[in-house]
Amino acid sequence: MSKIKDVTVPDIGDFDMVEVIEVLVKSGDTIALEDPLITMESDKASMDVPSPFSGTVKDLKLKAGDKVSQNDLILTLKIDESEIVSSETLENSISSLSSLGKNAPANTGPLSPVKDESKSLESRPPERVHRPPPTEMHIEQKDFLQAHAGPSVRKFARELGVDLRSIRGSGRKQRITKEDVQEFVKQTMGGIASGPTKAAGSGIPEMPEIDFSKFGPVEIQPLSRIKKKTGKNLHRSWLNLPIVTHHDEADITELEQFRKSLKEEAAKQNVRVTALAFLLKASAVAIREHPNFNSSLAADNENLVLKKYLNIGVAVDTPDGLVVPVIRDVEHKGLLELAKELGELGERARAQKLQSSDLQGGCFSISSLGSIGGTAFTPLVNAPEVAILGVTRSRMMPVWDGKEFLPRLMLPLDLTYDHRVIDGAEAARFLVDLCNILADLRRMSL
Repeated sequence: MSKIKDVTVPDIGDFDMVEVIEVLVKSGDTIALEDPLITMESDKASMDVPSPFSGTVKDLKLKAGDKVSQNDLILTLKIDESEIVSSETLENSISSLSSLGKNAPANTGPLSPVKDESKSLESRPPERVHRPPPTEMHIEQKDFLQAHAGPSVRKFARELGVDLRSIRGSGRKQRITKEDVQEFVKQTMGGIASGPTKAAGSGIPEMPEIDFSKFGPVEIQPLSRIKKKTGKNLHRSWLNLPIVTHHDEADITELEQFRKSLKEEAAKQNVRVTALAFLLKASAVAIREHPNFNSSLAADNENLVLKKYLNIGVAVDTPDGLVVPVIRDVEHKGLLELAKELGELGERARAQKLQSSDLQGGCFSISSLGSIGGTAFTPLVNAPEVAILGVTRSRMMPVWDGKEFLPRLMLPLDLTYDHRVIDGAEAARFLVDLCNILADLRRMSL
């Protein structure tokens, strides 16, 4: 017969409102007795809270970043009554943070991890292995900066033979997560499979850690989830792609006149037509003539994957960072349809209502800063795509027509591309064709 049990935060001594830095289970997970549920961190140490029962997680009541105290509800667990054990198991599985607070040295900086326990574990009887209490921690700042991870992650790393000092954490406060360990193993195995070539970015010296508070007051502000994820992807692209940026200007004088003439018609459909809709359509036409821009380099770096569909990602600025939702089948859609979809995707992005599928399958990207300003910039390729178009604010400029200078509305374009796939001449031809299409919209129908 099954029964629902509450699992709460155990005795953590004199500490109150301790931060949950990692949640190690999710609803529906089947867990065993003493499996770690959450990792908490005080200003002295981090600790895992093990499960006092085996069973199935019914409702998870906490998330990373929450602050908890003794007896706060962690989750509810569906268990078999025959497997109920005394809650003393929990008390014997962890030591209170209060004892750590009495014995640990004063907090002079970030916390160091538990020392490598692999040797001591080998010497223990295999039938029962106890976690060492947190009071046995040897706090050493240098080691901590090399490996900032919770007990469950350290155990996982030891099982895989991974040296945590080789991993840079992506979690809260640069904490190493289980996913970081898994990704490190994948990259290492990939390097072995492909031969002695070094992994991308290896050997690059890290930036030194600086205590800015020595120079004046500071405030620590955590990066948003979007910025952390985007930063990791862009860093990977920067290290792996030999990129070049080509600049040009398009005369959009007639395009802008046509766009304004569409306002009334578009308003009837509750649509706002921007220059970005024209850029999407014109890019699709140009890509049709230059198919390498709609490709990706195969993993073997010896073949090119040419795509027979065209989805274009559009960078959207949100309060939490930049996201790039994808508009599909651009070549088959009209201007008003593209304008409507742009507006809807932008609203959903800013409201944080995008689905993961909205961010996948892009072939080419456009990043427009026209509404903000600037004259040029270098957008980074959104790998595995091979090119991205940057756009800044259009401006009136005198253009020589062979007889006289005429005022023309010029739009700066910045094309960044992967030089392994696209050479300079091909990029220049693509951008010239794109400029010609934007200057004379009749070319879209050719």
